[in-house]
Amino acid sequence: MPVVVGAPRSGTTLLRFMLDAHRDLAIPPESGFLVPCAELAVRGAVSCEEFHGTVTGYPADAPGWADFQIDAGLFLAALGTLEPFTVTEGVRLFYRMYASRFGKPLWGDKTPLYCLHLPSIEAILPEAHFLHIIRDGRDVALSQRPLWFAPGRDIETLAAHWRQCVTTCRNDAARCSHYMEVRYEQLVEDPPGVLGKICRFLDLDFDDRMLRYYELSPERLREHQARIRPDGTVAVSREQRLQQQFRTTQPPDRSRVSVWKHEMSAAEQRRFDAVAGDLLRELGFE
Repeated sequence: MPVVVGAPRSGTTLLRFMLDAHRDLAIPPESGFLVPCAELAVRGAVSCEEFHGTVTGYPADAPGWADFQIDAGLFLAALGTLEPFTVTEGVRLFYRMYASRFGKPLWGDKTPLYCLHLPSIEAILPEAHFLHIIRDGRDVALSQRPLWFAPGRDIETLAAHWRQCVTTCRNDAARCSHYMEVRYEQLVEDPPGVLGKICRFLDLDFDDRMLRYYELSPERLREHQARIRPDGTVAVSREQRLQQQFRTTQPPDRSRVSVWKHEMSAAEQRRFDAVAGDLLRELGFE
Protein backbone atom coordinates (compact mmCIF):
# COMPACT_ATOMS: atom_id res chain seq x y z
CA MET A 1 0.00 0.00 0.00
CA PRO A 2 1.75 3.21 -1.12
CA VAL A 3 1.34 6.12 1.27
CA VAL A 4 2.62 9.33 -0.32
CA VAL A 5 3.85 11.90 2.23
CA GLY A 6 5.96 15.03 2.32
CA ALA A 7 5.96 18.72 3.10
CA PRO A 8 2.96 20.33 1.35
CA ARG A 9 3.78 21.61 -2.16
CA SER A 10 6.58 19.08 -2.61
CA GLY A 11 4.90 17.21 -5.47
CA THR A 12 2.73 14.81 -3.48
CA THR A 13 -0.29 15.37 -5.75
CA LEU A 14 1.83 14.88 -8.86
CA LEU A 15 3.03 11.54 -7.54
CA ARG A 16 -0.49 10.63 -6.43
CA PHE A 17 -1.89 11.08 -9.94
CA MET A 18 1.02 9.22 -11.52
CA LEU A 19 0.37 6.21 -9.28
CA ASP A 20 -3.41 6.52 -9.53
CA ALA A 21 -3.14 6.26 -13.33
CA HIS A 22 -1.89 2.68 -12.88
CA ARG A 23 -4.51 0.20 -14.08
CA ASP A 24 -4.59 -1.59 -10.69
CA LEU A 25 -4.15 1.25 -8.17
CA ALA A 26 -6.59 3.86 -6.81
CA ILE A 27 -5.47 6.69 -4.54
CA PRO A 28 -8.16 8.96 -3.06
CA PRO A 29 -7.95 12.66 -2.23
CA GLU A 30 -6.29 13.47 1.08
CA SER A 31 -7.79 11.49 3.94
CA GLY A 32 -6.34 12.97 7.14
CA PHE A 33 -8.40 10.72 9.39
CA LEU A 34 -5.72 8.04 9.85
CA VAL A 35 -4.19 10.01 12.72
CA PRO A 36 -7.39 10.13 14.84
CA CYS A 37 -8.09 6.53 13.81
CA ALA A 38 -4.69 5.52 15.17
CA GLU A 39 -5.61 7.28 18.41
CA LEU A 40 -8.84 5.26 18.58
CA ALA A 41 -6.87 2.05 18.11
CA VAL A 42 -4.51 2.92 20.96
CA ARG A 43 -7.48 3.55 23.23
CA GLY A 44 -8.75 0.01 22.76
CA ALA A 45 -12.28 -1.21 22.09
CA VAL A 46 -14.20 1.12 19.79
CA SER A 47 -17.58 0.75 18.10
CA CYS A 48 -18.01 0.88 14.35
CA GLU A 49 -20.37 3.84 14.90
CA GLU A 50 -17.68 5.87 16.66
CA PHE A 51 -15.16 4.91 13.99
CA HIS A 52 -17.64 5.93 11.27
CA GLY A 53 -18.15 9.32 12.90
CA THR A 54 -14.41 9.88 13.16
CA VAL A 55 -13.81 9.09 9.49
CA THR A 56 -16.81 10.84 7.92
CA GLY A 57 -16.58 13.88 10.21
CA TYR A 58 -12.90 14.67 9.68
CA PRO A 59 -11.74 17.38 10.01
CA ALA A 60 -14.37 18.68 12.40
CA ASP A 61 -14.05 22.29 11.23
CA ALA A 62 -14.71 21.40 7.55
CA PRO A 63 -15.23 17.67 6.84
CA GLY A 64 -13.83 16.26 3.59
CA TRP A 65 -15.97 13.12 3.29
CA ALA A 66 -17.73 14.40 0.15
CA ASP A 67 -14.46 14.12 -1.79
CA PHE A 68 -14.55 10.31 -1.67
CA GLN A 69 -18.06 9.98 -3.18
CA ILE A 70 -18.91 7.06 -0.93
CA ASP A 71 -22.39 7.03 0.60
CA ALA A 72 -21.96 7.45 4.37
CA GLY A 73 -24.91 5.15 5.10
CA LEU A 74 -23.54 2.37 2.91
CA PHE A 75 -20.17 2.75 4.57
CA LEU A 76 -21.73 2.38 8.02
CA ALA A 77 -23.67 -0.68 6.90
CA ALA A 78 -20.51 -2.26 5.49
CA LEU A 79 -18.65 -1.55 8.73
CA GLY A 80 -21.37 -3.43 10.57
CA THR A 81 -20.53 -6.59 8.64
CA LEU A 82 -16.95 -6.72 9.93
CA GLU A 83 -16.57 -9.49 12.52
CA PRO A 84 -14.81 -8.68 14.68
CA PHE A 85 -14.65 -4.96 14.04
CA THR A 86 -11.23 -3.36 14.41
CA VAL A 87 -9.91 0.04 13.43
CA THR A 88 -7.47 -1.59 11.02
CA GLU A 89 -10.20 -3.52 9.20
CA GLY A 90 -12.42 -0.44 9.18
CA VAL A 91 -9.71 1.61 7.50
CA ARG A 92 -9.01 -1.14 4.98
CA LEU A 93 -12.73 -1.28 4.19
CA PHE A 94 -12.75 2.43 3.39
CA TYR A 95 -9.90 2.08 0.89
CA ARG A 96 -11.44 -1.07 -0.59
CA MET A 97 -14.77 0.70 -1.15
CA TYR A 98 -13.01 3.67 -2.72
CA ALA A 99 -10.96 1.49 -5.10
CA SER A 100 -14.06 -0.49 -6.05
CA ARG A 101 -15.54 2.68 -7.57
CA PHE A 102 -12.93 2.31 -10.31
CA GLY A 103 -12.82 -1.48 -10.49
CA LYS A 104 -9.28 -1.53 -9.10
CA PRO A 105 -7.92 -4.19 -6.73
CA LEU A 106 -5.25 -2.09 -5.00
CA TRP A 107 -5.25 1.21 -3.15
CA GLY A 108 -3.02 3.77 -1.48
CA ASP A 109 -3.09 7.17 0.19
CA LYS A 110 -1.71 10.65 -0.37
CA THR A 111 -1.84 12.96 2.63
CA PRO A 112 1.24 15.22 2.88
CA LEU A 113 1.24 15.80 6.62
CA TYR A 114 1.21 12.10 7.40
CA CYS A 115 4.96 12.74 7.15
CA LEU A 116 4.67 13.74 10.81
CA HIS A 117 2.94 10.49 11.85
CA LEU A 118 4.62 7.51 10.15
CA PRO A 119 4.81 5.18 13.21
CA SER A 120 1.16 5.77 14.13
CA ILE A 121 0.00 4.97 10.61
CA GLU A 122 2.15 1.86 10.34
CA ALA A 123 0.70 0.68 13.65
CA ILE A 124 -2.77 0.39 12.10
CA LEU A 125 -1.65 -0.33 8.52
CA PRO A 126 1.48 -2.50 8.62
CA GLU A 127 1.26 -2.88 4.84
CA ALA A 128 1.99 0.85 4.41
CA HIS A 129 4.93 1.57 2.11
CA PHE A 130 5.83 5.20 2.70
CA LEU A 131 6.92 7.30 -0.28
CA HIS A 132 8.48 10.48 1.07
CA ILE A 133 8.79 13.05 -1.70
CA ILE A 134 11.34 15.77 -0.99
CA ARG A 135 11.65 19.05 -2.88
CA ASP A 136 14.05 21.95 -2.43
CA GLY A 137 12.63 23.82 0.58
CA ARG A 138 13.02 27.21 -1.08
CA ASP A 139 10.77 26.15 -3.96
CA VAL A 140 8.34 24.67 -1.44
CA ALA A 141 8.21 27.97 0.45
CA LEU A 142 7.53 30.01 -2.68
CA SER A 143 4.82 27.62 -3.83
CA GLN A 144 3.13 27.42 -0.43
CA ARG A 145 3.25 31.05 0.66
CA PRO A 146 0.23 32.38 -1.31
CA LEU A 147 -2.06 29.45 -0.51
CA TRP A 148 -4.83 29.22 2.06
CA PHE A 149 -3.13 26.44 4.06
CA ALA A 150 0.31 28.06 4.32
CA PRO A 151 1.68 27.97 7.88
CA GLY A 152 2.62 31.64 7.52
CA ARG A 153 3.78 34.23 5.01
CA ASP A 154 7.26 35.05 6.32
CA ILE A 155 10.17 33.01 5.01
CA GLU A 156 11.33 31.92 8.48
CA THR A 157 7.99 30.25 9.27
CA LEU A 158 7.90 28.56 5.87
CA ALA A 159 11.49 27.35 6.22
CA ALA A 160 10.84 25.98 9.72
CA HIS A 161 7.72 24.14 8.54
CA TRP A 162 9.60 22.48 5.66
CA ARG A 163 12.43 21.55 7.99
CA GLN A 164 10.05 20.02 10.54
CA CYS A 165 8.22 17.96 7.90
CA VAL A 166 11.38 16.59 6.31
CA THR A 167 13.39 15.91 9.46
CA THR A 168 10.51 14.36 11.40
CA CYS A 169 9.70 12.02 8.53
CA ARG A 170 13.32 10.98 7.98
CA ASN A 171 13.90 10.40 11.70
CA ASP A 172 10.72 8.35 12.11
CA ALA A 173 11.51 6.31 8.99
CA ALA A 174 14.15 4.43 10.97
CA ARG A 175 11.30 2.82 12.93
CA CYS A 176 9.28 1.86 9.84
CA SER A 177 9.52 -1.32 7.79
CA HIS A 178 8.97 0.17 4.34
CA TYR A 179 10.23 3.64 3.43
CA MET A 180 11.55 5.22 0.24
CA GLU A 181 12.63 8.76 -0.53
CA VAL A 182 11.74 10.33 -3.85
CA ARG A 183 13.26 13.59 -5.06
CA TYR A 184 10.78 15.89 -6.79
CA GLU A 185 13.49 17.23 -9.06
CA GLN A 186 14.41 13.72 -10.26
CA LEU A 187 10.76 12.75 -10.72
CA VAL A 188 10.20 15.75 -12.99
CA GLU A 189 13.43 15.20 -14.93
CA ASP A 190 13.10 11.42 -15.35
CA PRO A 191 9.55 10.15 -14.71
CA PRO A 192 10.09 6.66 -16.23
CA GLY A 193 13.26 6.03 -14.24
CA VAL A 194 11.89 7.19 -10.90
CA LEU A 195 8.49 5.51 -11.34
CA GLY A 196 10.27 2.30 -12.27
CA LYS A 197 12.11 2.35 -8.93
CA ILE A 198 8.87 3.10 -7.09
CA CYS A 199 7.10 0.19 -8.79
CA ARG A 200 9.88 -2.17 -7.73
CA PHE A 201 9.58 -0.86 -4.17
CA LEU A 202 5.84 -1.55 -4.27
CA ASP A 203 6.19 -4.90 -6.08
CA LEU A 204 3.97 -3.42 -8.79
CA ASP A 205 4.22 -3.96 -12.54
CA PHE A 206 5.14 -0.81 -14.47
CA ASP A 207 2.23 0.73 -16.37
CA ASP A 208 2.90 3.28 -19.13
CA ARG A 209 -0.32 5.06 -18.21
CA MET A 210 1.48 6.49 -15.20
CA LEU A 211 3.47 8.64 -17.63
CA ARG A 212 0.23 9.98 -19.13
CA TYR A 213 -1.36 10.82 -15.78
CA TYR A 214 -2.26 14.32 -17.02
CA GLU A 215 -4.80 12.79 -19.43
CA LEU A 216 -6.74 11.42 -16.45
CA SER A 217 -6.13 14.02 -13.73
CA PRO A 218 -8.74 16.58 -14.90
CA GLU A 219 -11.48 14.00 -14.36
CA ARG A 220 -9.94 12.84 -11.08
CA LEU A 221 -9.85 16.41 -9.79
CA ARG A 222 -13.63 16.63 -10.20
CA GLU A 223 -13.88 14.77 -6.88
CA HIS A 224 -12.53 17.77 -5.00
CA GLN A 225 -15.44 19.57 -3.36
CA ALA A 226 -15.71 22.78 -1.37
CA ARG A 227 -14.94 22.42 2.33
CA ILE A 228 -17.92 23.66 4.35
CA ARG A 229 -17.80 24.59 8.02
CA PRO A 230 -20.53 23.36 10.43
CA ASP A 231 -22.11 26.85 10.36
CA GLY A 232 -22.50 26.62 6.58
CA THR A 233 -19.73 29.05 5.61
CA VAL A 234 -17.12 28.05 3.03
CA ALA A 235 -13.67 27.24 4.42
CA VAL A 236 -12.19 26.81 0.94
CA SER A 237 -14.04 26.79 -2.37
CA ARG A 238 -13.94 24.08 -4.97
CA GLU A 239 -12.42 26.57 -7.38
CA GLN A 240 -9.58 27.35 -4.97
CA ARG A 241 -8.80 23.68 -4.57
CA LEU A 242 -8.82 23.05 -8.31
CA GLN A 243 -6.62 26.05 -9.01
CA GLN A 244 -3.94 24.98 -6.57
CA GLN A 245 -3.66 21.62 -8.39
CA PHE A 246 -3.87 23.00 -11.94
CA ARG A 247 -0.32 21.99 -12.87
CA THR A 248 -1.14 18.32 -12.35
CA THR A 249 -3.32 18.50 -15.49
CA GLN A 250 -0.16 19.08 -17.55
CA PRO A 251 3.00 17.03 -18.23
CA PRO A 252 5.85 17.45 -15.72
CA ASP A 253 7.14 21.02 -15.86
CA ARG A 254 10.92 21.25 -15.51
CA SER A 255 10.65 25.02 -15.13
CA ARG A 256 9.32 24.39 -11.60
CA VAL A 257 12.78 23.18 -10.53
CA SER A 258 14.99 25.80 -8.79
CA VAL A 259 12.37 28.54 -9.10
CA TRP A 260 13.96 30.15 -6.04
CA LYS A 261 16.97 31.23 -8.11
CA HIS A 262 14.95 33.89 -9.91
CA GLU A 263 11.92 34.41 -7.65
CA MET A 264 13.46 34.58 -4.17
CA SER A 265 15.41 37.67 -3.22
CA ALA A 266 18.97 37.37 -1.97
CA ALA A 267 17.82 38.61 1.43
CA GLU A 268 15.15 35.90 1.69
CA GLN A 269 17.64 33.28 0.52
CA ARG A 270 19.88 34.23 3.44
CA ARG A 271 16.97 34.19 5.87
CA PHE A 272 15.87 30.73 4.66
CA ASP A 273 19.44 29.50 4.97
CA ALA A 274 19.64 30.72 8.54
CA VAL A 275 16.72 28.44 9.47
CA ALA A 276 17.15 25.42 7.21
CA GLY A 277 20.41 25.79 5.30
CA ASP A 278 21.99 22.85 7.08
CA LEU A 279 19.18 20.56 5.89
CA LEU A 280 19.48 21.87 2.33
CA ARG A 281 23.16 20.97 2.37
CA GLU A 282 22.56 17.59 4.02
CA LEU A 283 20.14 16.74 1.21
CA GLY A 284 22.62 17.88 -1.43
CA PHE A 285 20.74 20.93 -2.69
CA GLU A 286 22.75 23.79 -4.15
